[in-house]
Amino acid sequence: MSKNKDVVVLTGAGLIGVALARRVGAGKYLVVADLSMENAERVAEDLYNAGFETTAATVDISSRESIQALIKEAQSFGEITGVINGAGVSPSQAPIEAILKVDLYGTAVLLEEFGQVIAEGGSAVTISSQSGHRLGSLSEEESELLATTPTEELLNLEMLQAENVKDTLHAYQLSKRCNVLRVMSEATKWGKRGARINSISPGIIITPLANDELNGPRGEGYRRMIDGSPVGRAGTADEVANVAELLMSDRGSFISGSDFLMDAGVTASYWYGDLSPKLSK
Repeated sequence: MSKNKDVVVLTGAGLIGVALARRVGAGKYLVVADLSMENAERVAEDLYNAGFETTAATVDISSRESIQALIKEAQSFGEITGVINGAGVSPSQAPIEAILKVDLYGTAVLLEEFGQVIAEGGSAVTISSQSGHRLGSLSEEESELLATTPTEELLNLEMLQAENVKDTLHAYQLSKRCNVLRVMSEATKWGKRGARINSISPGIIITPLANDELNGPRGEGYRRMIDGSPVGRAGTADEVANVAELLMSDRGSFISGSDFLMDAGVTASYWYGDLSPKLSK
């Protein structure tokens, strides 16, 4: 087992995260972390058999202690130079409280903790969602609160209390908007370490999670988004990896604190085209 290599940490061993890891993990040591050790071990073994150096680990991103333990394990192999965060739950998979605890709070903690150890020249990508772009406008004060509130106080914000969150989709949209804002805020701190961080907001990418949605209570809406998008199809994990590879490589060295919406034009159509809610009124 190699020591003292550049280490790339993947949290959330789903198809998108694995596609990203394949693009940036060659010659690095990949730590594959997931809530399920069984899934982490399966993915780590697949990557190992494809020529990557890997180890499997568990992580619950809603727990600061779990993230800190993962960082400590990753550092035993070398300096952490790359972070790929694909962990999260969808509106059809979890209740409001869990979505906010994992997708909103958990992502904020993860960015904060890795930002304290990322090596100079390091980079990170966190996977957000097109949903955050369809939340509508927040006030300047609300945006600043989501971006800068101390992490342990985030879930106490008035706007995130049960009476102000309409349903699981609304919780998910708030979480993903918060992800983008936290990336902007964290980028200013990561920059002091000579490191960069960005987010990607994919649209409907065919993964087991997306298939859960397509077959869930919002399935009809998902199919309408696919059919009504300017591109006219769902995306693939490899297409997301194309963008992530640029962001995490030296070719993306001028990019930090940014979010990249790649959703086949669904958001454009939602605000200005055939998918606009105004047309259904």
